[in-house]
Amino acid sequence: MSENVREREQESTERAAETEGCPECGGNLVADTEHGETVCTDCGLVVEEDGIDHGPEWRAFDAGERDRKSRVGAPTTNMMHDKGLSTNIDWRNQDAYGNSLDSRQRQKMQRLRKWNERFRTRDSRERNLKQALGEIDRMASALGLPDNVRETASVVYRRALQENLLPGRSIEGVATAAVYAAARQAGVPRSLDELAAVSRVEKAEVARTYRYVARELGLEIEPADPGSYVPRFASALGLTEETEARARQLLDSAREAGIHSGKSPVGLAAAAIYAGALLSNEKVTQSEVSDVADVSEVTIRNRYHELLEAEQSIETF
Repeated sequence: MSENVREREQESTERAAETEGCPECGGNLVADTEHGETVCTDCGLVVEEDGIDHGPEWRAFDAGERDRKSRVGAPTTNMMHDKGLSTNIDWRNQDAYGNSLDSRQRQKMQRLRKWNERFRTRDSRERNLKQALGEIDRMASALGLPDNVRETASVVYRRALQENLLPGRSIEGVATAAVYAAARQAGVPRSLDELAAVSRVEKAEVARTYRYVARELGLEIEPADPGSYVPRFASALGLTEETEARARQLLDSAREAGIHSGKSPVGLAAAAIYAGALLSNEKVTQSEVSDVADVSEVTIRNRYHELLEAEQSIETF
């Protein structure tokens, strides 16, 4: 809806309010757009409050700024290859009232959909981007990642495509690496095993592509914090907040003792969850933790003993 249409709607609302009349004294009613109220000019009675503001959410101080900020439709997004600026034709053969289209109209809509798809991807670069962003959205949905991670992953892939990093690498591999990098940047990391489980490429290729993309694009990504895995593992195992807090304490002690360096953050988080459950008198087996964290039971046992020793050494000092 354009700015002129909004102004016309607001004027019509004000005119309608003025013609109704006050229910108390019969005076004229005026719409106070600043306070969202409809008041009587004679007795001051507030007839209606919490009115809807049909104006834009932004302010403009001159005509040029108003023209630049004016927009229609949904905001642009990097999660679509055309940033959401193209036309979408619904796949359902129904009109606006939900009635089915006749055979002639269905054929017409099918032709329009076909040509619309052809116009949306004009060259191989856009087809590449469309396929990759579809893969990013699919993997992010399977991993339960929020929209900000999907947006960041889309930007990372766009940069890789712009820097010509794709020759010699698969679209799925670079898309998976972008999701892995975006999740770590957002503080909701997923392990390489989890990425490989929902991706169409192997774990080794994901790791190799991620290192290459991060180096070439200069991505500043800190090592994953084992504590960021704890809430997800605890929720999947149905453990209490006490166990989760105890696991965090064990990880803090390990960080102070310096034993976390060079260790897999997923393995440390899994061992901390197992140890925290035992210390909180909750029943959980190494096999259950292993299935949730996707690490071996041997890793959990080794890290478990290291975490307990680190906490004892900290308490001794």
